[in-house]
Amino acid sequence: MRLTTLVYVATTALLVGCGGGKQQSEQHAKNELRAPAYPLVTIDPYTSAWSMSNQLYDAPVKHWTGKNFPLLGVAKVDGKAYRFMGEEELELYPICGTSEQCDWEGKYTTAEPVSGWEKAGFNDAAWKTAPGAFGTKENEPTAKTQWGSEYIWVRRTVNITDDLSKKNLYLEYSHDDDVIIYVNGIKVIETGNSAKKYVYAKLPEEAVASLKKGENIIAAYCRNRVGNGLLDFGLLAEKDDTRFFAETAVQTSVDAQATQTYYTFNCGNVDLKLTFTAPLLMDDLDLMTRPVNYLTYEVQSKDNQKHDVELYFEAGPQWAIDQPYQKSVSKTGNENGIVYASTGSVEQNILAKRGDDLRIDWGYFYFAAPDDNRLKVGAGDGALLRQSFLADGTLKEQSTDGMNKLAIACKMGNVKSDTGYLMLAYDDIYSLQYFGTNLRPYWNRKNDQTIFTQLEKATQEYSTLMKRCTEFDAKLIGEAEQAGGRKYAELCALAYRQVMAAHKLVESPDGELLFMSKENFSNGCINTVDLTYPSSPLFLVYNPNLLKGMMNGIFQYSESGKWPKPFAAHDLGTYPLANGQVYGGDMPIEETGNMMILSAAIAVIEGNPDYAAKHWDVLTTWANYLAENGLDPENQLCTDDFAGHFAHNTNLSIKAIMGVASYAYLADKQGMKDISNKYMEKAKEMAGEWLKMADDGDHYRLTFDKPGTWSLKYNLVWDELLGFNLFPREVVEKELAYYQTKENKYGVPLDNRETYTKNDWIMWTATMAQDRATFEKFIAPIYTFMNETVDRVPMTDWNWTLEPNQRGFQARSVIGGYWMKVLKDKLGK
Repeated sequence: MRLTTLVYVATTALLVGCGGGKQQSEQHAKNELRAPAYPLVTIDPYTSAWSMSNQLYDAPVKHWTGKNFPLLGVAKVDGKAYRFMGEEELELYPICGTSEQCDWEGKYTTAEPVSGWEKAGFNDAAWKTAPGAFGTKENEPTAKTQWGSEYIWVRRTVNITDDLSKKNLYLEYSHDDDVIIYVNGIKVIETGNSAKKYVYAKLPEEAVASLKKGENIIAAYCRNRVGNGLLDFGLLAEKDDTRFFAETAVQTSVDAQATQTYYTFNCGNVDLKLTFTAPLLMDDLDLMTRPVNYLTYEVQSKDNQKHDVELYFEAGPQWAIDQPYQKSVSKTGNENGIVYASTGSVEQNILAKRGDDLRIDWGYFYFAAPDDNRLKVGAGDGALLRQSFLADGTLKEQSTDGMNKLAIACKMGNVKSDTGYLMLAYDDIYSLQYFGTNLRPYWNRKNDQTIFTQLEKATQEYSTLMKRCTEFDAKLIGEAEQAGGRKYAELCALAYRQVMAAHKLVESPDGELLFMSKENFSNGCINTVDLTYPSSPLFLVYNPNLLKGMMNGIFQYSESGKWPKPFAAHDLGTYPLANGQVYGGDMPIEETGNMMILSAAIAVIEGNPDYAAKHWDVLTTWANYLAENGLDPENQLCTDDFAGHFAHNTNLSIKAIMGVASYAYLADKQGMKDISNKYMEKAKEMAGEWLKMADDGDHYRLTFDKPGTWSLKYNLVWDELLGFNLFPREVVEKELAYYQTKENKYGVPLDNRETYTKNDWIMWTATMAQDRATFEKFIAPIYTFMNETVDRVPMTDWNWTLEPNQRGFQARSVIGGYWMKVLKDKLGK
């Protein structure tokens, strides 16, 4: 019997205290999964804040990319301060900036140097001199010097004029893939096989001690294993080390549900409960896109005595700038009963940047609450704000040089219990560019709303929304548990906000929905079809109109003639600019098969082929392409191309077969019997050939031409779900049995080439099992990985199966694919 921990959540509001809030009153089953990262504020790919530590106060709150999104929380109880959220951010300045902060030059070579190359006295006169950063064209404009070989060694001379011996110093670096970095010959970083951008690492004492006035050397080695390459690095120092809130509260629980994350703390004689809520409810698109999240707080006396309680919340300007050195402007005010502090960049270059590891630097972030005479709002120097709150509960403001912090303090007074809430909101003004037209966010698509009308609605609907979110959370985790067990359900609950916040909803100039994904921590593409495909089960379950919103732009791209090729495009650009494909290689069978299958899936869910009928001409072109070229694919990219691409891919062939069958199905639903029969016969013929070509005894091959190979045939899941039944059931049973002989601690590898896997594809593979026990056997290692991984980032979909490490990717929408088992149950399969 499973013992379930019960925690309390809200269904009704207690409109008392600072701003009014909810009183936690209803039991629900706690999510026991230790998340790699806990979602806090999830509005869109830019406004996305996470706790990447076990305790909310153990590390700074961060953006999904790993950059700091400062959010500080302090409770003062009977005069004593307890920090319960984030860390006190101290301003950093560059000693030698990365290429994002300044121009720099380095000596480099792509031929392996002799030993000692990393040391200060090494003679590098024969090395070339070029501007940093170094990388492939995909990383322009960050990469100033093209580096196309597998290896590179770089030496950067740093001239130091200050005494840094008593300062905390940080190495900031970006790498793709393996990197080793030395400071004056002392190794500071060795990552192994991984790729990240703008990572901060505190320099060890030995490295700090080695820095002297005059010339110093930072030396780095990087290996580009496959695809993109990047190497960039610099040094930062803290301006001072003044901290006011050294003592922390004691966190007693954390619980991540689909739309809400709950924390509880002990702060002396008072218990504190925090709830982060993102009302990402797909049945109400105006609400889903409202750019407002809630932070609800509740204090309760532990000894039934009254205690003097004050709360302090602080946010940094990084919420509205890309790099912490960009200048910002802030203000405070009261608008129709909403008190607020806001911040935004000085430049306001709307939609001027595109790329992956970027944060928004246009529009304005708002820290707000319903007006209450016990609330104080301020903006200014963080140290002064903290010092004044600690001293007497005030917020003394002194403007800084473009780095003002935003603060809200609530003086609850002598209370046994009290509650209230804050709102965190973002007005991005324009969200995306679509073939040259700048589009406003969906909530303001008619340009008849303001951020304050949204904050007012958020205030008016607070009580109702808390109840709706709680009910939805229970529904989601209940459906998932019924479909696949408790561990599966807890993974789905954690995944939900990550998937939703990796998209932005707008309306096209023609009035169609455009639900645009960002290819997070991969290459930053917008509306990538091979993200749409794996994420689709979540939207097929809860709102297929959003799936259509992911497909509309791709259809329009072909139908307009802007994409003239006889197969589907890979993407529409680089987020947030959707002006046409930017990816360096086409994926003809991959993306075309994806679009065909999803068109059929929508028809099955909706019970009619109307959506496909709107796009019948282009679907016909694509179906013919798959029928002609899909059985034995040529050497081309596919969604698993990070493992290297090759010809004769058996799993890609299955996708083509499913695509041809999808067209036949859609033709049948429109009464086109002759066309349907023709293409279904073609699909059956292709499936028959596949069985002969792929057979390898007790399993089926990775590629038709290579015996002794294997791979996860996750695309087969559609054969049952869409009712095609092209492949005998024995094929699935043989494959599932074989995979179980290959399973490692953290999952079944993707194929025989490496020990890493894609856990979204494991979910699809597991869904093909006919019994619960087999399904759960595949799922358990994914749960174990998320529970044990040492990489504290939003859920990765690409992880090693022998070690608790991500291979790459994080915060991506593809884990919407976790809902494949729920979808199967919904379809009654």
